[in-house]
This record gives sequence, C-alpha cells and structure tokens, in this order.
Amino acid sequence: MPATKEIRCTSDSCELDMFENHYTYDIADDHSLSDISCPLCGGTGCLEEIEV
Repeated sequence: MPATKEIRCTSDSCELDMFENHYTYDIADDHSLSDISCPLCGGTGCLEEIEV
C-alpha cells in the first residue's frame, strides 16, 4: 500500500492546520518534505510531518 503522510504547516501567517499527502508506488526513495510546499501559503520550510 502506498504511503500517506499527514503534514502540518507551522507558518504563523498560514491558516491551514494540516493536509494529507497521498503517494503512489512510483515515489522516489529520496523524496522528503522539502520537495513539497503548503497548498495554501506556498511555504516549504514551514512543513512538518505529523507522527500518529
């Protein structure tokens, strides 16, 4: 089953609390949070994975 990550945006100016990123089997092994951006504010350094 492909991975799903829950991610939060920690930017004080962003109102998005969390989003889910659904991956496919084709994702590169070296893919990380620095490869994506917040869908609301566009920030990259403000993302952190929510550990469940």
